[in-house]
Amino acid sequence: MKATIHTQRHLCLTIAMTGMVIALLMNTAPAADPRTNSWFTACSGIYARIYTNNAMKTAGTTLTTWSNGSQTQSSPAYCGVQEVFSSSNSVYVRSTGLASYNMGPWQNGSFPNLPANQKLLYRVPRTNGVPASKSITGGGQIGIFVDGVEMFNSWDAFAWNGSAEVSAGNTTYYWNRDAYVNEGATFDPAYAHQQNTGTYHYHADPIGLRYLLGDNVNFNAATKTYSESTNAPTQHSPILGWVADGFPVYGPYGYANATNAGSGIRRMVSGYVIRNGSYGTSNLTANGRTTIPQWAVRLFNVASNIVAGPAVSTTYPLGRYMEDNDYLGDHGYTQGVDFDLDEYNGRWCVTPEFPNGTYAYFVAISSNGTPVFPYNIGRGYYGSPAGNSVTTISETVVTNFLGGPEAVPSLNAPAVNSGTVTLTWSATEGGTYMVQSTTNLSTWTTNSTTISAVLDAASYTNNPTDNYRFYRVARTALATYDSAGTTGGTSGGGTTYAVPGNSTVSRGSGTNITLNITLPGSPPSPPANAPITSVTLGSLTATSVSDATSGTVLANFTVPANATTGEQTVVVTFTSGPPPYTFSNALDLTP
Repeated sequence: MKATIHTQRHLCLTIAMTGMVIALLMNTAPAADPRTNSWFTACSGIYARIYTNNAMKTAGTTLTTWSNGSQTQSSPAYCGVQEVFSSSNSVYVRSTGLASYNMGPWQNGSFPNLPANQKLLYRVPRTNGVPASKSITGGGQIGIFVDGVEMFNSWDAFAWNGSAEVSAGNTTYYWNRDAYVNEGATFDPAYAHQQNTGTYHYHADPIGLRYLLGDNVNFNAATKTYSESTNAPTQHSPILGWVADGFPVYGPYGYANATNAGSGIRRMVSGYVIRNGSYGTSNLTANGRTTIPQWAVRLFNVASNIVAGPAVSTTYPLGRYMEDNDYLGDHGYTQGVDFDLDEYNGRWCVTPEFPNGTYAYFVAISSNGTPVFPYNIGRGYYGSPAGNSVTTISETVVTNFLGGPEAVPSLNAPAVNSGTVTLTWSATEGGTYMVQSTTNLSTWTTNSTTISAVLDAASYTNNPTDNYRFYRVARTALATYDSAGTTGGTSGGGTTYAVPGNSTVSRGSGTNITLNITLPGSPPSPPANAPITSVTLGSLTATSVSDATSGTVLANFTVPANATTGEQTVVVTFTSGPPPYTFSNALDLTP
């Protein structure tokens, strides 16, 4: 049996019924780069799903489209990360922002918000500046988790203004409400919820994601809830996300000795304690909320004229505000001896992905698995928060991953039993597939045209009368879906044109186009993801390129108003391998 993937939506295989030989074409794996390889993409071809109430959760009944009159998901959207691109300076992640597990319910359906496709393009910086003066994390997005879900800080965006709790906006207040304490009741079993724009996000321990990544979390299939395993952790936590300053967030388990990978694994202990008089902290119940802790003094850059907070009471209990927590390092205790994580909730350490060391944040939980302050990261960034959401990619990038509808099919070894052949392959949910067979590679017989994907897989069983035959499988249709803005590397990539072809394009100020270039059969095409030096269109150079499928190159161009008109030649140059591929008169640019 030989299997070759020809296009993103087409695969072909050969099966000899006797003396079967298996020869799968494999791509050489690129060198490990945690900034491009840590993303959770296993479910990118599956629709995002939600429970809207407890009865649905109990029955295991989910929705792929939904609406509450405010947030509407009228077409299915695929889970999480759909594309990853990178340059020497940045990594770009395109995501729907919707988790790969079943989301919800939220307060048994009484919570006013539902998640929605965020069509997110997030840039993670590769370099990490560490300023002496730290930046405060604000409300909203501060990073992205590896499942493509947005990362929010520990704040619920409400604060005490001296007389009442108000929505803080961009105003600096000294008593800021803790999101986990005040909003935890609105979280789903994965510790996430969404605000009024439908942005699904984590404030604290992303336990549902950690379960998917195998980070010492159990899932109860009957109650559909997650819990921290009571077994001792046996491996370092994986990377869970990337903060805007370019540093990773790990789960709660790290090496016992920060610089010794052989020192054993244990839970990382937060450097924060509640201000109840223990460990040298102020007793806020007895003394009132008249001072803010020194970590807040440093971040807010204030030392006097502090607006007092409300007295500790049943209405305003201890722990309600972020400033109800104190950092042990300000009271004579030592990081690495008495606790593990600094005031930003991280430490300098070695990790499996960074054996030479990195600064890394860690999820903070208690010994029983309960999230504890400051949860994922502290109120301040350790590094310079240069990462952010962007609307387009304005530099040349390489393609690291294309998922969902753009994913390359993956062929499994066929099963042959007493003459019956069963074919299985990866698929995209919503896709319809056709299977054809032949004995001579000339005349093809259609065996089926109605094979539907089941989640992200499809299969076909045949009982041929011939001793051997060849099979090919192609995706023939894909149901309507809500895209994450996929354009092969740019936001708003414009119209796609086939090369070779005979197309005419009107140039304009910043016109974006994508060329779908099919390489000739001779010389043989380089393997998928082979490094490309450049793709040019006349005098223009592509802003991003992808060859995730052998024999096909996608190249995005920005065509300026002063571009040379007339018939243009396209040249594809690979870093190594065959000489450049040249396509003369590939595209006609007109004024």
